[in-house]
Amino acid sequence: MRRTWVKRVLAVHGALFLLFIYAPIVMVVVYSFNSNPINMMIWSGFTFDWYWTIFGYPTQLNEQTLYVDSTDRLLAAVQNSLIVATSTTTISTVLGTMTALALYRYRFRAQRFYQGLLYMPMVMPDIVLGIALLVFFVSFGMALGLISIIIGHCTFLISYVFVVVSARLAGMDDTLEQASADLGANEWVTFRRITLPQILPGVIGGALLAFIISMDDLVITYFISGVDSTTLPVFIYGMLRRGVKPEINAIATIMLMLSFTIATLGLYFRRRH
Repeated sequence: MRRTWVKRVLAVHGALFLLFIYAPIVMVVVYSFNSNPINMMIWSGFTFDWYWTIFGYPTQLNEQTLYVDSTDRLLAAVQNSLIVATSTTTISTVLGTMTALALYRYRFRAQRFYQGLLYMPMVMPDIVLGIALLVFFVSFGMALGLISIIIGHCTFLISYVFVVVSARLAGMDDTLEQASADLGANEWVTFRRITLPQILPGVIGGALLAFIISMDDLVITYFISGVDSTTLPVFIYGMLRRGVKPEINAIATIMLMLSFTIATLGLYFRRRH
């Protein structure tokens, strides 16, 4: 009976924990369809108008009020986010995969220390890393913009790709590479036809993870972005200063669905044999 009581307590605790985590997210999604343009907490009816509003399409609701400053500014923020995320993902995936392969194949004295340095950006608070990057760019006289954001994102996203690819390398069969070498294949052919296909799910999973983290990053981007390089999270943060409006819920829901889709694909490719 004691074990049964403990199981019930743990089950209730788990349910309350999940409710605490996901209830606010569910509320954002639900209220993004609320037709009340003044107070989003008062349900007035179901509508898709806020989703049309953020893309500049006329509706009956946005004739009454419009909280998005400019559709052009919103689309520019989306474009900046996509540019940063695509560039960062490409660079981080290449460098993170190369680093994982190097540490997997070679042994040297400072290897443990080097691995610890790679984990540091992941455990370091975002605000500390953001301030450090800002001081670094200002010290070297580098103008803040898309380039500074891409460099800043790469500093910690390389670590994420490194961890995912390293986990994939740990389960790789080395005998296939040895057989390829015995059959006369050079290192490049072995990598292209043996090594890369085995670690490709991990590489794709790390790339998708880096893409979604870059798209969603706010704290670090807020410190190292310039005037004309506003990304979507920074744009939403600026809108929140005037209160939570229906358009913000719609934008957040779209980002949530995108993040969920990409994260699901990343987990799928990471676990794929």
